[in-house]
Amino acid sequence: MRVTSRRTSPALIALGAVGAAGVAAATWGIGIERYLFTVRRATVPALAPGSDPVRVLHLSDAHMAPWQHRKQDWLASLAALQPDLVVNTGDNLGHRDGLVGIRRAFEPLAGIPGVFVHGSNDVQAPSPRNPLRYFTGPSKQQADEPEMLDTEAMDSFFSEDLGWTDLDNAAARLSIAGNTIDFFGVDDAHRDWDELDALPPAIAELGARDVTTSVIGVTHAPYRRVLDTFTDLGADMIFGGHTHGGQVCLPGYGALVANCDIPLKQAKGLSTWTHDGRSIPLNVSAGCGHSIYAPVRFACRPEASLLTLVAR
Repeated sequence: MRVTSRRTSPALIALGAVGAAGVAAATWGIGIERYLFTVRRATVPALAPGSDPVRVLHLSDAHMAPWQHRKQDWLASLAALQPDLVVNTGDNLGHRDGLVGIRRAFEPLAGIPGVFVHGSNDVQAPSPRNPLRYFTGPSKQQADEPEMLDTEAMDSFFSEDLGWTDLDNAAARLSIAGNTIDFFGVDDAHRDWDELDALPPAIAELGARDVTTSVIGVTHAPYRRVLDTFTDLGADMIFGGHTHGGQVCLPGYGALVANCDIPLKQAKGLSTWTHDGRSIPLNVSAGCGHSIYAPVRFACRPEASLLTLVAR
């Protein structure tokens, strides 16, 4: 009697291994890592000589939905870090009722000075889209009429309840931890809502700066045109968001997409931006959320930044 053995094809074994790895990665990114909130800390020499240190809590891209209680609880807990300043770089809302969650998350920060700018998802609700299209370049406005969010109510909560200052195509001078700091910012450059030409007159209205005044630029989307203009306008440091740090990254490599024209190596974290021979610190937050239509993070934990700015 002849006995035949069946051997599994090496190609099938490899295919099964790839499939298993894909399932494991999806399970991690969808079920685990998107809840692994972390605080990234750094000390940055960015203030005018003689300035006292300023602890800055940088928040971005919450994309809040009302049922996201774990994210709300974590954001609320950040008040215990006792920052001197909150910088919010937009995309707070991720659902028509997202302000319910934002109120719960940010109410403990009331009374701490803050500044904010809009991302498009502070104005328009997210919509389903093919994630593979992000590899072809920055995302475009969908052809369908977007659902509008209650931006006015959010801005009222930020300005009146929390005491934060709106920097959308605007400038302001604030006293932070005993230091005079000039701020300027723009609305979402990803939607071409930035009005860079409006900044010089807005800055001029603040009056003359002296050598003890520090300058901070704030943007949602860190497009090169914005970063270059901020550098030319005298920013000592720039804060941005929007990129989600790539959201799904390659371990050991980093972001594969940034959804704007910033170099991928600067799509997350603290780096240096150089323009016309001038170099300044740039902090791009990986954000703490994601679209409700893309509930995943891989090799890119949701974060807030706690930066201690010190004198140069």
